[in-house]
Amino acid sequence: MTEQEIVEKINSALAEEFELDLADMTPEAGIYEDLGLDSLDTVDMVIVLEGEFGFKIREEEEIRKIRTLGDIHNFVMAKKKALGA
Repeated sequence: MTEQEIVEKINSALAEEFELDLADMTPEAGIYEDLGLDSLDTVDMVIVLEGEFGFKIREEEEIRKIRTLGDIHNFVMAKKKALGA
């Protein structure tokens, strides 16, 4: 899976789960400010990403640093790389 495919998969999964417009799904988009998600939504977001990519996301330090959609893309790519997927 290429980086572009990962980005597209994340964007479409989150757009579907949270009824977001794909046009708003840019790497710079702030999760809370621009996409309108809240702290409860982040729990659902983790569940969606785990389901889409087949790995568990623990209370990792990197999760707390995520502020933008691009941060999510980078987190998932790093996680897949670390798992050798």
